[in-house]
Amino acid sequence: MNIKCDINKSALILAISAASSLMSGAVVAANHPVTGEVLASDQSFTYRLPDGIATLDPQLVSTVEGSTIVRDLFEGLLNQDELGNAVPGVALSYDLSEDKKTYTFHLRKSNWSNGDPVTAHDFVYAWRRAIDPATASPYVWYMEIMGIKNGKAILNDGMDPNALGVEAVDDYTFRVTLDAPIPYFPSMVTRATTFPTHRATVEKFGDEWTRPENIVSNGAYKLTNWTLKEKSIRERNSEYWNNSETILEKVTALVIDDENQALLRYKAGDLDKTNIPAGQYASLEKTNPSEAYSLPRLCNYYYGFNLSDNGPEAFKDVRVRKALSYALDRNVIVKNVMKGGEPPAYTFTPTATLGFKAPYIDYAQWPQKQRDAEAVKLLAEAGYGKSNPLKFEMLYNTSESHKKVATVISQMWKQKLGVQAVLVNQEWKTFLDSRTKQAFELTRGAFCGAYNEASTFLDLATSKANYNYGKWKNNEVDRLMEEAKTSADPSANYTQVERLMSEEMPVIPVYFFAGTYMIHDTLKGWPTENIQQITYSREFYKTAE
Repeated sequence: MNIKCDINKSALILAISAASSLMSGAVVAANHPVTGEVLASDQSFTYRLPDGIATLDPQLVSTVEGSTIVRDLFEGLLNQDELGNAVPGVALSYDLSEDKKTYTFHLRKSNWSNGDPVTAHDFVYAWRRAIDPATASPYVWYMEIMGIKNGKAILNDGMDPNALGVEAVDDYTFRVTLDAPIPYFPSMVTRATTFPTHRATVEKFGDEWTRPENIVSNGAYKLTNWTLKEKSIRERNSEYWNNSETILEKVTALVIDDENQALLRYKAGDLDKTNIPAGQYASLEKTNPSEAYSLPRLCNYYYGFNLSDNGPEAFKDVRVRKALSYALDRNVIVKNVMKGGEPPAYTFTPTATLGFKAPYIDYAQWPQKQRDAEAVKLLAEAGYGKSNPLKFEMLYNTSESHKKVATVISQMWKQKLGVQAVLVNQEWKTFLDSRTKQAFELTRGAFCGAYNEASTFLDLATSKANYNYGKWKNNEVDRLMEEAKTSADPSANYTQVERLMSEEMPVIPVYFFAGTYMIHDTLKGWPTENIQQITYSREFYKTAE
């Protein structure tokens, strides 16, 4: 099984010519080498970040926004195209063994930003580093579900990380051995956790190795500025193997926590792209039809209960959890608050996930009045009502959209059930810390699939998953997800896990994402058909107005 990378030589020559004109600062307009569009003289892209990025270390990054930047700075074995298919990255091709448990990746000759060659040894180092408990990667669970030989023993039994089933056969051949076949394994190596890291730089600078003055990376861009609460800037990496086909010169991410302020700055021309605030898509789509986008995304939005030992006693009663879920009118949230085309959610896994078969969930079929009546009944049975109101804190990270959703949900619960939910908002880094330490009662949650298969979501429901912030534990779920790893068709397992989640309600599904963005009509190349919204700035370009 091979992935081929064909390069159109004439297009490449034109790209080099266009890029040379742009880099020389010439006023004469260049044309896009494929489409023929007239390119803008200023090839810079500026967009909004809702908060600062805590880390740009591939093995430590855990957020969608951070991963977007890391994909520009680093390149893994495979990338995704505009449709979400795996395409060559550092690996030109791969072979799959007869038993489908060994992948052999054949690497292209490419360089790090300091001129050192990128080799198979860099991937061996990075993958061992990712799974090493000493690294404390928030995505160490991801390395386990990749099913690499000895991965489980390293994490659970103290085996040496050097025993991980990866090897550099030679400088440009990287081999991975799995415990069992995983048909979607190639798509898993597009995740930042698996990207190579420059060992000498990591060992020399320690925690400071990703600072602009220290970082050595292998992606299309280099980090030239990073001020945590203000901005980050990345500029073209002349050592990148395909630099001649990159058109954008510079990418700037500005930290603007207020999404309405960000929209004003977009309208003023300060930003090329920003998220549309909740409830404003419909009006913007009418006034700016060529710039307002609503795109389906492989992401969920939910509220999770703290079911750990230090969580509220009330939440240990499944009747309370179900009552709160039933009383939540999801249609009001998506139609009156978000207004961006988001579908209401009754499962944890988005229904658009490839191959996923959702179970029959009874309350999802009921009219809202029936759900409300059942919620009142369940809460009363649990000992709560207007004379003895249920009280708890509802945590979300600072954002006008999250605040609107939380406010409406809390009002629903108060009006229907007499529940007193106190809203608590925290800035992003504090919010992450609170969830990790179970320092919450009910928390907002969201997850975007790392690959297009249901396990990317449902593995988070297993008892040992780092992202299982509520510490829900169900032995049958653990067994089903373990069995799914070696099943030829795990879809029935996934359906059953979702059924168990609907019965025990460890989380309240709210809606599935729609990416609602304002994208300036001079910015081209956005992958509107990629449901994961995996982007690479090297694919973008700006046309003349």
